[in-house]
Amino acid sequence: MQATLKLNKPQFEFIKHPQKFSAFVGGYRSGKTFVGCVRLCINALENPGIPQGYFAPTYPQIADIFYDTMPVVAEAFGLLADIVASKKRVYLRDNLGRCLSTIVCKSMEHPHRIVGFNIAHALVDEIDCMPIKKADSAWKKIIARMSTVWPTREQNTIDVTTTPEGFNWVYRKFVKELAANPAQRPLYGIVHASTRDNTKNLPKDYIPSLRESYPANLVDAYIDGLFVNLTSGNVYPNFSRHLSHTSETIRLGEALHIGMDFNINRMAAAVFVIRDGEPLLLDELTNLFDTPAMIEALKKRYEGKHVITVYPDASGKNRKSVNGSESDHSLLKKAGFTVRANPANPLVRDRVLAVNAMLLNGDGLRRCKVNTDKCPVTTQVLEQQAYTEQGEPNKDGTEDPADAFGYFIVHRYPIVKRTATTAPLRM
Repeated sequence: MQATLKLNKPQFEFIKHPQKFSAFVGGYRSGKTFVGCVRLCINALENPGIPQGYFAPTYPQIADIFYDTMPVVAEAFGLLADIVASKKRVYLRDNLGRCLSTIVCKSMEHPHRIVGFNIAHALVDEIDCMPIKKADSAWKKIIARMSTVWPTREQNTIDVTTTPEGFNWVYRKFVKELAANPAQRPLYGIVHASTRDNTKNLPKDYIPSLRESYPANLVDAYIDGLFVNLTSGNVYPNFSRHLSHTSETIRLGEALHIGMDFNINRMAAAVFVIRDGEPLLLDELTNLFDTPAMIEALKKRYEGKHVITVYPDASGKNRKSVNGSESDHSLLKKAGFTVRANPANPLVRDRVLAVNAMLLNGDGLRRCKVNTDKCPVTTQVLEQQAYTEQGEPNKDGTEDPADAFGYFIVHRYPIVKRTATTAPLRM
């Protein structure tokens, strides 16, 4: 049974006015890959035999996103998406089994491998997730593959469908470069789409859960599909000495959750309690010499009064303390502390996002408070740490308390990118 194809307003706008290079920039679950697949089907029906391409950052993303979406869209057009994963090809067939279009699927992870085929149209998915230099290299390789002549068009075309990741590659290509070279503007088109435009295909709690999970300053990007600054200014813009302050103190017998960063002569620990499911930073230890010195200080301050769980820098499982005989994690366990650490540290970006989301989420809630009187050093770092010109948090030796803070937060309150179970026809 053929499904009914219904596009929301941004999707319809994108399909109706194609440029040589067209970008559909949308929030999570705004129907980005779906609308790109719609164009692939339209091309196959209007120009039978035309070769096309699909490009994603990694092969697992091709399998998880494209191989899952393309059959649903093809069915809506009365077509069959014949997926041959071993060849990394999808064949769009009509009801008689005739192939109307071969879609070559390629990862952009290794741009130099985008060779050996020719196409007339490309769908480039989630390119903004990639580093700018690699994205630019992949784009140039894709451009070089666009050598098949259309029977009904004067120029080959490329669609870009992506969630915006700050002022990254898509912003530079579709906004910044055009401002510097206005003559190129007729070749480029961009449509912004919000997750809100696709609510009919999402669970009712999907957008509220995003607002709860993500920092307030990222709602514009990850829900409304807008370009926002993610890597300049303060690293923790959601922290406020006044609005984030709590006068609460540690209670006798209360379980302590301690984030810890390892640096010789700069050991740092952030001491949290959890009340009603929400974390409170109520004490800090900074500028201790090494792990044994940190253990001694923690025991002196808390032994016999509290159960302690440490959330350390994951590198401490291999890093040896000053004597070189045991790892930092081993020393903490030997001291009687429970150690909870991931196999590897999360990306710095994910840690920063998790902290900012707890300091102030998209619903305006400050779920993590800080006793700024008891934790003056951490407070100062949260207020002052800035991004470098390369878009990385500045590392000048003062950042350790914020890193310790982040190791606990990202372990206990990580941002999980939600997926949505939708109706059979996803948009």
